[in-house]
Amino acid sequence: MPPVFPMLTVLSMFYYMCLRRRARTATRGEMNSRRAIESNTRALPINVEIVQYAKEVLDFSSHYGSENSMSYTMWNLAGIPNVYPSSGDFTQTAVFRTYGTWWDHCPSARLPFKRTPTTFCSQDYVELAFEEPVYPTAVHILETYHPGAVVRILACSANPYSQNPPAEVRWEVLWSEAPTKVNGPQARQFTPSIKQINFPTNLIRLEVNSSLLDYYTELDAVVLHGVKERPVLSLKASMIDMNDIDEDEDEEKYGCGMDTLNKQFNIVALREWPSNGYFDKLPYELIQLILSHLTVPDLCRLAQTCKLLYQHCCDPLQYIHLSLQPYWARINDTSLEHLQSRCTLIQWLNLSWTGNRGAISVSGFSRFLKVCGSELVRLELSCGHFLNETCLEVITEMCPNLQELNLSSCDKIPPQAFNHIAKVGSLKRLVLYRTKVEQTALLSILNFCSELQHLSLGSCVMIEDYDLIASMMGAKCKKLRSLDLWRCKNITENGIAELASGCQLLEELDLGWCPTLQSSTGCFTNLARKLPNLQKLFLTANRSVCDTDIEELAANCTHLRQLDILGTRMIDNRVVLELNANFPNVFIKKSFTQ
Repeated sequence: MPPVFPMLTVLSMFYYMCLRRRARTATRGEMNSRRAIESNTRALPINVEIVQYAKEVLDFSSHYGSENSMSYTMWNLAGIPNVYPSSGDFTQTAVFRTYGTWWDHCPSARLPFKRTPTTFCSQDYVELAFEEPVYPTAVHILETYHPGAVVRILACSANPYSQNPPAEVRWEVLWSEAPTKVNGPQARQFTPSIKQINFPTNLIRLEVNSSLLDYYTELDAVVLHGVKERPVLSLKASMIDMNDIDEDEDEEKYGCGMDTLNKQFNIVALREWPSNGYFDKLPYELIQLILSHLTVPDLCRLAQTCKLLYQHCCDPLQYIHLSLQPYWARINDTSLEHLQSRCTLIQWLNLSWTGNRGAISVSGFSRFLKVCGSELVRLELSCGHFLNETCLEVITEMCPNLQELNLSSCDKIPPQAFNHIAKVGSLKRLVLYRTKVEQTALLSILNFCSELQHLSLGSCVMIEDYDLIASMMGAKCKKLRSLDLWRCKNITENGIAELASGCQLLEELDLGWCPTLQSSTGCFTNLARKLPNLQKLFLTANRSVCDTDIEELAANCTHLRQLDILGTRMIDNRVVLELNANFPNVFIKKSFTQ
């Protein structure tokens, strides 16, 4: 009879792990084991539930509205409902800039980063502050038109109204789900079942994905329910789930603490193995190819197994393209420091949404780029509110090969800082949507960055004379393929004429909500005749667009694929139907109310 001691040893180890897990969660007060006991618990009525609407909108990635008004802006999410329970398109709601797949199938569309985890599908976000910190018991989202875009709800440990910033900012996912198609555009109150957390919060973040929607989603208000004292849970079962032992997995999926990821980045002690088995027989390049399919956290975990795989996982070739946006809540100066030695060959870097609330400092960002910036070709920094003039200066000095720079919604960068971008003469793509770039800096950029192919100036409110800007583009930016002038406030037919004459390679042009353009001046006819390569044209909310303009587009722009005439009033449906018949591949966005 074989000895039973090995089996007893395994059982003892398992029992010890269970006890250790229970003790660890009890120490932290996390008695709500998510997988095993969540459905078997009930909160005891210790204190009264507080119900509150958002007091303030703190941050967001984009919105449909103007920076100088309230219509269709994220600021409408503050306070009590304006529209709900009514359904329909209302200017008093919060609307993001995009929906559907229009922006993914146009000349300006960017290539996606590899290694993006399938669980991360967020495209936009908004952060809301509430008056009282509470332990959340429910979150109600009042959606008034085309609901279904919200894919993640998070809570933050930092109190935005506290005078003393916390030593660590922690984010917890209250709820997440893949995008789903909702039948019908009618209003609804969305109340997902949320996870209980062990800290009070008055900062809630919604993340959305509008790719499955047929129109813009519209949000009216957010209601936070919670209690002041932490609920005590009554346990109906003492069962422990086997999977509950894997704390790292739970942290990866539901938590956003920084410690775990930083520990994975900084692995130094590895066990010596006499042999690496079949891995010793595989070519180095084949192992590298296999590992290229892992996400960054998985790569860090694998590095902990043995020295051979540690060597492969830390090879700079694994970090040629690196997106840290999916881990925005866990990236800080320490993370960048641990990554430095692995990113010496990096070419694409995505730090969008990262570093806010002091997580990344100017010095930490600068140190990273001084080591890893020499080969950078693409740098994504959308919503990076830690960025200042020093950061832009470091980018221009340390990234001589930079071709793509995204500063979308980096609204904390001072106007004079943008002058540094003019030093990067190799730029081919520049995104300045919702920034404070001013006219002098932009003229300098256009003068020295003649290789520009894609330029976004949407909602740049500090530019005084867009005709002058358009004239400079026509003179200097002959290679321009896409141009976003969404909500530019003062461009006229003169600027359009200069643009159309000088930038004849344009394939995409966004003139949505440009109120100073009038069809009677012939500006749209001029565009159609001089820009035959146009594939995408947005004339959103221009009340003067008429049948003649559409007929000119049909006659001259044979490559047209996307036409936005939403909100126009003078176009006959007959003309639209004829365009559809002659060009069945053209997608026309037309007002649903006509």
